[in-house]
Amino acid sequence: MNFDFATILVLLTFLSGIIWLIDSLFFAAKRRNSDAKSDTADKSSSRVETPLFVDYAKSFFPIFLFVLILRSFIVEPFRIPSGSMMPTLLIGDFILVNKYDYGIRLPVLNSKIIANKTPARGDIIVFRYPENPSIPFIKRVVGLPGDHIAYYDKTLYVNGEPMQQTISGPYKANGAGMIMDGASLRIEDLKDVKHDILVDIERYSSNVEGIVPDGHYFVLGDNRDNSKDSRYWGYVPDSNLIGRAFLIWMNWDIKNGGIDRKRIGTMMK
Repeated sequence: MNFDFATILVLLTFLSGIIWLIDSLFFAAKRRNSDAKSDTADKSSSRVETPLFVDYAKSFFPIFLFVLILRSFIVEPFRIPSGSMMPTLLIGDFILVNKYDYGIRLPVLNSKIIANKTPARGDIIVFRYPENPSIPFIKRVVGLPGDHIAYYDKTLYVNGEPMQQTISGPYKANGAGMIMDGASLRIEDLKDVKHDILVDIERYSSNVEGIVPDGHYFVLGDNRDNSKDSRYWGYVPDSNLIGRAFLIWMNWDIKNGGIDRKRIGTMMK
């Protein structure tokens, strides 16, 4: 089950803020006046206590608001559940995603209110899966609007030019990613960015070709033969963008002994 945390957070912020506001406007002053009268008339009279739910609202509203602003407009954490972006991202990586690089969007509605940059070739992006927007996906942008993209025989072509791959040798996997042990580790040159990819030379590769529409992006997983990406379901609309992944802040893989301290603080490329 996918929980819409953004919606829950917005509702909690709204409800706690409304409770605090209504109490401040209509009830807090009456309680203060009642307490003042009891102090002058009868020292033994009990004070009018603030309702517990109002106390909770006052306490949690600033926290909810801070988290909402941070998560919606600045940075959001995600966990990598699959190996589709190996070797760049491993199963169990916890990453941070920049939420303002591609424009400021309203939470829940996801409509852009402030424009900023657009994704560049080579960016690792998090987006809402076009076939089920409740699911966040992470892939690498390889095709920009207007690009002619082709993928044949495990080679990416951009506007008719093959993106050069340099073989680095067999990949040494561990933990939950052991299924990719021995795959061909290669460096792909996207002209603007060089990055590692994995290729399973014994596995069938889906071949595709097309022109990226305006306002859309063609994305691939770095684990080329174990990734459900634009080769299978098409292009990513700009409206589905969540942000740019930029940092691994922790890795937890129980099959690899728990926390991998070497990955803490790793910048992505």
